[in-house]
Amino acid sequence: MAHGHGIPQAPMPLPGVSKIIAVGSGKGGVGKTTVAVNLAIALARMGNKVGLIDADIYGPNIPLMMGSSQQPRVDERNQIQPNVAHGVKTISIGYISPGDKPLVMRGPMLHQIIRQFLQQVEWGELDYLIVDLPPGTGDVVISLVQTVPLTGAVVVSTPSDVSLQDARKALEMFAQVNVEVLGIVENMSHFTCPHCSQIIDIFSKGGAERTAAQFGLAFLGAVELVPAIREGGDRGLPVALAGPDDADAAQFYAIARQVAERADQVAAGSNEVIEIH
Repeated sequence: MAHGHGIPQAPMPLPGVSKIIAVGSGKGGVGKTTVAVNLAIALARMGNKVGLIDADIYGPNIPLMMGSSQQPRVDERNQIQPNVAHGVKTISIGYISPGDKPLVMRGPMLHQIIRQFLQQVEWGELDYLIVDLPPGTGDVVISLVQTVPLTGAVVVSTPSDVSLQDARKALEMFAQVNVEVLGIVENMSHFTCPHCSQIIDIFSKGGAERTAAQFGLAFLGAVELVPAIREGGDRGLPVALAGPDDADAAQFYAIARQVAERADQVAAGSNEVIEIH
């Protein structure tokens, strides 16, 4: 690991957890949590045991998007029992401090919370633990890589130049802390007019795919801007629940299959780039 960031050589694996994947973006407003939530559900519906950490301490949206709000139980061993929603084990500061009151805390407190979410939650046996990162390139990522070995990261961006500028910073951040980037997702890629079926490139077109090629990374797929995805998140019923045969949900299942394939490859010790078809 990179010594310049004070990262120890050997972060400790989580017992029973096979792969840990971070989902980041470098900036807010690009649908990173939407991708993380639907990725987790798609992986679970594909037959995997999945956990989901809401590491966005200042803006925890996973309780709303997963339709789960109860406060987690702490057992006699002082272990936190994660909430289970849609077949996914979840933990969020939003379960512990619900409502609109903001959390005001410094870096050391953030580090402590991330360590608790990783080490004090009874995750059990998991094939994948998805970590929804906060926007930016700050303390939470450093705390994460100090604590556990990450299998890899997924970077989410819209195709706009403004989003891609910050996505490139996220890519460089992961490179600096020696975390393999599994690929890039282009969210809100385009909009199809429901009246005339014309495709409208609201946030430009193809920028994330070009960035993936520029960095020699896998392009994991484009997610169309559709009301059903937003509605599902607002109702606590993410669109991935509709299954891979649903046109809107299918986008996330395609991404999940590629993430799983790339994560398996990285976990097996190979650094070859998967050919995307």
